[in-house]
Amino acid sequence: MTTRKQIPGTDLSIFPINLGTNTFGWTADEAQSHAVLDAFVAGGGNFLDTAESYPAWVPGNTGRESETIIGTWLASRGNRDEVVIATKVGDHPEHKTQDPEYIRTAIDASLERLQTDHVDLYYAHRDDEVTPIAEVARVFDEIVRSGKAKHIAVSNYSPARLAGWFAAAEDEGLVKPVAIQPQYSLVYRREFETDLRPVAERRDLAVFSYFSLAAGFLTGKYRTEADLEGADRGGMVQGYFNAEGLKVVDDLVAIADSHNVAPTTVALSWLLAKGVTAPIASARTPEQLEAVMAAPGLELSADEVDRLDRASAPFAQEDPS
Repeated sequence: MTTRKQIPGTDLSIFPINLGTNTFGWTADEAQSHAVLDAFVAGGGNFLDTAESYPAWVPGNTGRESETIIGTWLASRGNRDEVVIATKVGDHPEHKTQDPEYIRTAIDASLERLQTDHVDLYYAHRDDEVTPIAEVARVFDEIVRSGKAKHIAVSNYSPARLAGWFAAAEDEGLVKPVAIQPQYSLVYRREFETDLRPVAERRDLAVFSYFSLAAGFLTGKYRTEADLEGADRGGMVQGYFNAEGLKVVDDLVAIADSHNVAPTTVALSWLLAKGVTAPIASARTPEQLEAVMAAPGLELSADEVDRLDRASAPFAQEDPS
């Protein structure tokens, strides 16, 4: 069984794959989502990632479906103490804000949907770059001290705003973030590697990468224009669908074939090799989950990591196009 990792500065022990649940209420209905959750836990997984905004981009959705589906699963399985739950605030279409008054109501609403009295990790989802950072730091500290969240984390914040958060926390004796959630994959490298990894290393922060599979592009299923037609994420994949991106997929598939595993497994294993604590990856069915869960058990050689580094080098530069 894959060894669990400790999130630095916490008592949270996690399987090194973070199950993304943005598919819940989108490409997976409640029953399918519960089946994925059951399979994830049966395979040794225990770390769930959601948000108050998942999946608000679907016509007719409120953006609170994912938390609600997880809540009905927790209630029916009675296993809250066996899973680590992360949710986020501040990137809902109706509430793109880090306003403290809103955050105070949002945590209560998330807990009600999740049918629990606390989350293990509560993220500031996206910075509004307007709210004074000390005010944001104070309200997240308040939420931890109230017992509504065990720890706090940050996604989509600039290094400067992160530095401001830590400075405010140190000045006022506030709870500090224990993790960041950056976009990071073989075809999206520069931002994390240049700007955020140094912060994570200096502060001993856990790293949970999102879009780890580049909206499915790194699963290897999009190799021609025809593959994109009618795909749920076809538009999201289009940005990677060029000579540089397809070169990455070619090398990914070749390495996967040599190990008799799926490209998904190799793409996530590369992230683990690059220091990601637990990549976030989603699944629509239990069958899709198999390749995701296999990643921690695959150890890529130094040569294989280097091959993928070289293939994806254009995406580590300022302008991958």
